[in-house]
Amino acid sequence: MAGPQARRTGPFVARIDEHDDALPFNYAIPDDDSAPTPDEVAGLVALFRERGRTPRLEYVPAAAPQVEDALLAAGFTPEARYPLLVCSPDGVADADGPGAVRVELVRDEPRLRQVAAVMNEAFEAPEATDHDVERLRRVLDGGGLVAAAVDAETGEVVGGGQVGSPHRGVAEVAGIAVRKPYRRRGIGRAVTAALTRAAAGPEIATLYLTPADDAAAQVYARVGYRKVGEALFISLR
Repeated sequence: MAGPQARRTGPFVARIDEHDDALPFNYAIPDDDSAPTPDEVAGLVALFRERGRTPRLEYVPAAAPQVEDALLAAGFTPEARYPLLVCSPDGVADADGPGAVRVELVRDEPRLRQVAAVMNEAFEAPEATDHDVERLRRVLDGGGLVAAAVDAETGEVVGGGQVGSPHRGVAEVAGIAVRKPYRRRGIGRAVTAALTRAAAGPEIATLYLTPADDAAAQVYARVGYRKVGEALFISLR
């Protein structure tokens, strides 16, 4: 299977993207309440190193409070700590974008490619490739959603975002992106609200996200997201 694959080693599940070494696509998550041994941490590091990837984790420390000390003892360094925000699909506030921009769920290849291009531009990644489109296709195949913000006058996709594949009733809202000329118009908020609302169903009870800064957190708070904890991104360089 191409693209991200889940691999278990010790008390960790590692997500490795064989085609993209970008940090957000390569990370591990520890089991809840796990207490990894030095050998288990070494096994995790080896798994990443063998594939030319930076050993790193993205997780909620409160769910596995003994993991951070084990990682620090092995030389890991925290990248950042982000607020963990959650919202239920039926708790989202109305957040329409500007009248000239509409938000729609997308599945067809041309739109997925346009959304991938906007995401890569917004996050200063290389130009979108077939692999980026395939990554979004896997999101859809796994029960997630992809949304595009479309300029109604030009038909151009100017924003986008996704809801990842659900797991035990929880799914992540990620990749919220808006092209620079269209920022500060409420488009990111509208995309987030549309995705959160559209995710309502038996498979998803709660959505979460990890904003990069306080300004982004305030945007999501206006959609209905509230802080419930903290997420830790930590790596071994």
